[in-house]
Amino acid sequence: MHAEALMEAHDCIAEQELDVDTIEAVDQDEKTTKLVSLEKIRDIPLGVTVRNEQDCVVISRVVSGGTAEKSNLLSEGDEILEINNIPVRGKTVNDVHDLLSSMYGSLTFLLIPNSHNKLPLDRPTVMHVKANFSYDPSEDPYVPCKELGLSFQRGDILHVTSQDDPNWWQAYREGHDDQKPLAGLIPGKNFQQHREAMKKTITDKNEEYKGKLWCAIRSKKHRKKLLYNPNKNIEHYSEDILTYEEVSLYRQPPDRKRPVALIGPANSGQDELRQRLLSSEPERFAAAVPHTTRSPRVHEVNGREYNFVSRQSFESELSAGKFIESGEYGNNLYGTNADSVRQVVNSGKICLLCLQPRSLQVLCSSDLKPYIIFIRPSPPPLSPPPPQERFSTMLARGVKKRMPEDVREMMEKAREMEDSYGHLFDTFITNNEPEKSVCELLSIIQKLDNEPQWIPSAWNR
Repeated sequence: MHAEALMEAHDCIAEQELDVDTIEAVDQDEKTTKLVSLEKIRDIPLGVTVRNEQDCVVISRVVSGGTAEKSNLLSEGDEILEINNIPVRGKTVNDVHDLLSSMYGSLTFLLIPNSHNKLPLDRPTVMHVKANFSYDPSEDPYVPCKELGLSFQRGDILHVTSQDDPNWWQAYREGHDDQKPLAGLIPGKNFQQHREAMKKTITDKNEEYKGKLWCAIRSKKHRKKLLYNPNKNIEHYSEDILTYEEVSLYRQPPDRKRPVALIGPANSGQDELRQRLLSSEPERFAAAVPHTTRSPRVHEVNGREYNFVSRQSFESELSAGKFIESGEYGNNLYGTNADSVRQVVNSGKICLLCLQPRSLQVLCSSDLKPYIIFIRPSPPPLSPPPPQERFSTMLARGVKKRMPEDVREMMEKAREMEDSYGHLFDTFITNNEPEKSVCELLSIIQKLDNEPQWIPSAWNR
């Protein structure tokens, strides 16, 4: 009896050892799984996006500020097998999105962890950028998740928290207290440049093609020459496409004020506004003394009305890039030298400038850290509303046609300036009434003393 019992015990142990070996073999053959539980609040996204890899559903990103990121339980590259015991293999991204949208409360994920989810050593750092274009995710067919897309306007400051995906960065809008704690998705810099360059390339090719339509109908062989590679000129266009500029906070020293440049189309009133500021507080504001090659008149003093220099000296400094702007009138050269602006700054006063927009690139590439205010012209008051029966006709013709020709040209020039140079403007005012505009300018300039301002990070280096 004892011998028989002993033999049975050995058989049981052998069977158990066989079972253990079988389980270990399965673990080596199949990837290890894990269970993760999260609490999902109604109508608040978890903060993950997924992608399909054949029939698998894989986490493509974990969004900053979301429940998933705070839990530290889900990682990019994890494969989702089940959600609350519902298998998801074979489901599309939209299927999984709809499934998660309908769930809240306790969620249990069965996952195959990503074994390569360590962060790269050269992971981009967190930074702030100024947006040089406007973005609406509802109009973007390529955004991975429209609910997570972050809309912004040109000039907004964005706090970029992740660039792990080079195509879709994660960011918050700086200074918006009403936004959700979850980071939003914005197009990455290179991705945005690339697709805008593609649009421009295609547009230019279409225009080129339309220009040939007046010609006789070509044969198929000839028409094939019009086919093109859309990537041909993309790199060339990308250099000119503005997306984001890295910025940082700067507080001006009390004894070194930033020069203030007023920009606007002709007859928008920027010259008048500058003169009002100069005469109202001469101990606070000053103008840079311009340079000229003409001879001084009887009442003029060198260094007061003008800095009188030889043509050779003027041209030499012009070649050296020292002039912010320059021009020729009556066979004499005139210009604003950066050293003249720097002299006002070093005196502790605020240098007021009225410049042409094309001069901004030179000014912004200097060490002067200018603050640029765009003066929008005020449209003339509209005439009394027309009778109801004529209203639709007036709309069809356009309100612009009710403006005088010179005013319409000024408004159009202002729009062109904003399109071409708006990324360089710090703020703007609409010059409705000079008295009110001066008060608004003084309020803006006062903030430069009281509040730190966002400037290009390159200026702080």
